Amino acid sequence: MGKKQDDNEAHVSGQANKPLSQPPHALSYAAVSDELKANPEDGLSAQEAKSRLDEYGRNELDDGPGVQPIKILIRQIANAMMLVLILAMAVSFGIASYIEGGVITAVIFLNIVVGFFQEFNAEKTMDSLRSLSSPTAVAVRAGNTQVVPTAEIVPGDTVELKTGDTVPADIRLLEAMNFETDEALLTGESLPVSKDAEATFDADTGPGDRLNVAFSSSTVTKGRARGIVFATGMKTEIGTIAAALRASGKRTRPVKRKPDGSAKPHRYAQAWGLTAGDFIGTFLGVNVGTPLQRKLSKLAMLLFGIAVVCAIIVLAANDFSSNNEVIIYAVATGLSMIPASLIVVLTITMAAGTKRMVERHVIVRRLDSLEALGAVTDICSDKTGTLTQGKMVAKRAWIPSRGTYSVGTSTDPVDPTKGTLSHTGKSPVDIEVQTESGDDEKGGASYQELMQDNVPLQDFLNVASLANLAHVHKTEEGWKARGDPTEIAIQVFVSRFDWNRDRLTQKESWSQVAEFPFDSDVKKMSVIFENKATSEKMVFTKGAVERIIGSCNLVCWDDESKPIDMSEDIRNRVLENMEALASQGLRVLALASKPYKGEIGDSDAAYDREAVESDLTFLGLVGLYDPPRVESAGAVKECHQAGITVHMLTGDHPGTAKAIAAQVGIVPSNTKAIAKDVADAMVTTASAFDKLSDEDIDRLPVLPLVIARCSPNTKVRMIEALHRRKCFAAMTGDGVNDSPSLKRADVGIAMGQAGSDVAKDASDIVLTDDNFASILNAIEEGRRMFDNIQKFVLHLLAENIAQACTLLIGLAFKDSSEQSVFPLAPVEILWVIMITSGMPDMGLGLEIAAPDIMARPPQSLKKGIFSLEVMVDMLVYGFWMATLCLSSFSVVLFGFGDGNLGSGCNDSYSDECDTVFRARATTFVCLTWFALFLAWEMVNMRRSFFRMQPKSKKYFTQWMYDVWRNKFLFWAIMAGFITIFPTLYIPVINHVVFKHTGISWEWGVVFIEAFLFLGGIEAWKWAKRIYFRRAAAKGGRAVDLESMVFSKYMKSDSSSDEGVNEKGGEKISSS
Repeated sequence: MGKKQDDNEAHVSGQANKPLSQPPHALSYAAVSDELKANPEDGLSAQEAKSRLDEYGRNELDDGPGVQPIKILIRQIANAMMLVLILAMAVSFGIASYIEGGVITAVIFLNIVVGFFQEFNAEKTMDSLRSLSSPTAVAVRAGNTQVVPTAEIVPGDTVELKTGDTVPADIRLLEAMNFETDEALLTGESLPVSKDAEATFDADTGPGDRLNVAFSSSTVTKGRARGIVFATGMKTEIGTIAAALRASGKRTRPVKRKPDGSAKPHRYAQAWGLTAGDFIGTFLGVNVGTPLQRKLSKLAMLLFGIAVVCAIIVLAANDFSSNNEVIIYAVATGLSMIPASLIVVLTITMAAGTKRMVERHVIVRRLDSLEALGAVTDICSDKTGTLTQGKMVAKRAWIPSRGTYSVGTSTDPVDPTKGTLSHTGKSPVDIEVQTESGDDEKGGASYQELMQDNVPLQDFLNVASLANLAHVHKTEEGWKARGDPTEIAIQVFVSRFDWNRDRLTQKESWSQVAEFPFDSDVKKMSVIFENKATSEKMVFTKGAVERIIGSCNLVCWDDESKPIDMSEDIRNRVLENMEALASQGLRVLALASKPYKGEIGDSDAAYDREAVESDLTFLGLVGLYDPPRVESAGAVKECHQAGITVHMLTGDHPGTAKAIAAQVGIVPSNTKAIAKDVADAMVTTASAFDKLSDEDIDRLPVLPLVIARCSPNTKVRMIEALHRRKCFAAMTGDGVNDSPSLKRADVGIAMGQAGSDVAKDASDIVLTDDNFASILNAIEEGRRMFDNIQKFVLHLLAENIAQACTLLIGLAFKDSSEQSVFPLAPVEILWVIMITSGMPDMGLGLEIAAPDIMARPPQSLKKGIFSLEVMVDMLVYGFWMATLCLSSFSVVLFGFGDGNLGSGCNDSYSDECDTVFRARATTFVCLTWFALFLAWEMVNMRRSFFRMQPKSKKYFTQWMYDVWRNKFLFWAIMAGFITIFPTLYIPVINHVVFKHTGISWEWGVVFIEAFLFLGGIEAWKWAKRIYFRRAAAKGGRAVDLESMVFSKYMKSDSSSDEGVNEKGGEKISSS
């Protein structure tokens, strides 16, 4: 946690970090603001916020000890791999083979030390990433709305809350509109609590009755509010019970009991057995960690079983002799199958991968998602703020009786003085658009001229200004805005006419009576305001065009003062104008109002929302332009190259969605060239999609690329439809209602800036920049890590196969006493395992992505890392290494030597054993070199070591740059080459420890064998490339990327599509 405070025990419930004259719930919000020296309007300055952070400490609960070195050390000792080494050490000392026992002890010590420091660093990395993925809060600082990490919220901060947010600290409310919070964590109350900012309570009022306070860690279930932070960290109400919340869960299985509480003896035995099973599973790593970690732990157990079988084979081949040499040979053969560094290398690779993702604006909340990212076949993305910039500008407003008002290009989206106003009497459908953003009118007009005697415009601006929660105001530093980007854009538009909300509420006597927040189901937002000067009450509503005109019975259509009935013909003409605006890529909202004749309720819940939002008068449309991000089109294109289909699921109008989708490449750039029924299959609406049964959806030849007017349930159904087609889907979301689809998706992706805390909690990864291109970064990193894990697992297991085959086939080499002479000594095997596996494999885990990684289809999680290619490679490389090792042993012993295997050559050096020791040294050097060269060959599993960068012009020297690029791998391999020489030529170490001797002319054999090894690997890779190239050629290739991506839509059955649209009851215009 942050700064510790010694007076926690003396802290009074409900008080601030620094006690006020009374608890904040007993004071008015003005008094709280004064005592905290806060600024409710513009918030704290950056300097003041930093000063208070230093004074009060970080806004965090005491989460306990964090990274615990002792536990990490215990994990290094208490695991299956280490258990095998300890058993081998015990056997070695038990038969008085002190050299082997000592070396195994050194290996165990080295493994523990290296593993401890590597995992300690990995744990620290993950701990820091957990803090990055912690909730955020929306605070007002220096007049601007900022997303601030919850831990940096300080007393005196002005914080804004909306549905789905987690309250970041204890807050005295300044204003609350239809605001309710879930305080079950604090009070145990299951129902949400409605808040009242105006009320004050007695100082001794309990937490559950402090209705003017929002408590830290509670969740906003309804409405919105603004307030001042008075308590943070351990001084909050939740901080006082943090110790109870941190109580660790039981590690024992409960005993199943009868209703009266008694239990039979076998139930106790069952609970103890399950608890013991859990402990053993945790110890072996088969029921903890990510699916891949569990799978590799099971693999390690399988290899342990194989090691035991290999040891038994060795003993059986020597008639189960109790001779120490035979037992040591059996131990050595068993050790050859143990991938000692497998799990620790996996842990380090995943930790390094998550750290790299942070640099690419992706925070991993669940490690499982790292394995899933590389398998993603479909991405379902929102539009606003993800594919687009989220910086909206109101470009056009259409008032039927007056025409179209347009805004010219603006350099600052929140400054209403930038950009010219212009007007034309034409409707949008009659205007010839000359530019993307619609700046087709010439000249400009002052707002005074446009407002003069213009009642329809004033009525329109009233709704735009007051049915709006955004705040736009001018400070000494310029224009500032806070609120939702859509509402800010509309508020800036009305401010161009000096019709700002602040002016209307403070100078024109408009007072808010009730508020009905935007709901993703009704797609409307309404307020009731009273003009105190005239006592007139009005309902102001804005929302989706179809929903608004469906609620209107009147419309101000021409210059006549009185509204006329909303006929079906007028509705169609409104929709035509909406289509005209939407086809320009504008997001279109409708505005309406009516006088309110009902009674004023005590709360928002007292009103019948449906009645309030019916029988409205249609006033006009406003078109908002949110330009696509510069990088979105390129990112979508890369997704298509990677075999990933991109779907846009948005709440916008189909025309707007289609225009933006075409700009970024989600749908073909020229839809006019394809049949209309095919275009309708690509772009549909949620209402059409939701009317289909699951069977109807499954009969669709293809799923839509764009679903407009999307509801939360539509997103869930889309995910389920993808799953039924065996697709692996990623879903983006930011709101509370997105939580079900985020949880249902294989990879849930939340927005770090615009996303609610509920959405983040439901997600697997969080994008810190809300950018679609960052999803591609995450997928690329997921594929890179999957690739690297495949590489080091293949390298590790190919070595194990080579060692085991060399030793098992080497059983045929019998000396004069009919004992098998091992081609590799036990210490040599341990050396190869430690030097040529551990560090080089860590280097492979850090490899950069292959050049073609995003040109491949998604990976199959069903096959996992053990694809057919990997399994075959493993056998080919392992057998090839074993063949060359045995041939080098045989060449030295039988080709150039006398073939005498001597006697006791497994135990000690003698003149009689000189040839055996030389042959063993040659085999050891060959195996070491093979393993080190194989690590470099594994950098790319298909491309030649000498040509890993296909576009490079350095035809003969590119390999030098490649080996130097990954410096960790380079020095790990260099260390392996260099350390061979001391083991060969230092007396005692060579004869006594390694059971080999220095070599001379045998180096010629080593170089020839190394050349053959590299030649064999390169030949195998060449054969693979030919095979995969021919397989790709058989599949055919599209003329261009767009044709390839959309070919299935071009081929779709038009009759099927027409049937779907008939069932859906809706045809989508190709505007």
